[in-house]
Amino acid sequence: MIKIKEIAATLIPIIIGGLIALVIKTFLVTAISVDGSSMAPNLYANETVVLLHHARVKRNQIVVFKAAGVDKNNHYLKPNTLYIKRVIGMPGDRIRYSKQGNLYINGKYQAQSYISPLQRKLGTTLLNPGVKPAKGIRLGSNRTFKVPAKTYFVLGDNRTISNDSRYYGFVPAEKIQGVAKAFPWSRNHQLVNNYR
Repeated sequence: MIKIKEIAATLIPIIIGGLIALVIKTFLVTAISVDGSSMAPNLYANETVVLLHHARVKRNQIVVFKAAGVDKNNHYLKPNTLYIKRVIGMPGDRIRYSKQGNLYINGKYQAQSYISPLQRKLGTTLLNPGVKPAKGIRLGSNRTFKVPAKTYFVLGDNRTISNDSRYYGFVPAEKIQGVAKAFPWSRNHQLVNNYR
């Protein structure tokens, strides 16, 4: 009888701790590793970020979303493949890219100081050869497009190589898994966590 009590006294805290950890990981926060360099120079491959599952999405925040069903150009995505990108356009926003690569949201110029001037110009408006831009997305044409309700327009910070909304269109809100935050010791944590 004493042996059962000792085993229960050991196992119950372990089980409760495991359940608490599972709830936190599933519903509140998760640590994830960045795969690739589409968010460089602000996030690098294999850098770990914290994913806040219930944070409200705001413009210029970095989000993680399920890519399956969004990236229609990639037919080999697994159902749980995640992409990490910066939110440029919110639902209802009117976005325009000038021929010079300048970004305007609702008629207001956006500095985008988190990327280099060369990336702002060339990386945003020049698309990878052989890949068609998403329907309705016209970068560098001075045409304005509107972000539909319950969707986001996202771009990688490393515009010249990023596979983003320019190629697959808008990201539905239900695909967003959360907002990514860099650790304070991360090189560019302020450009990831607090950029406005």
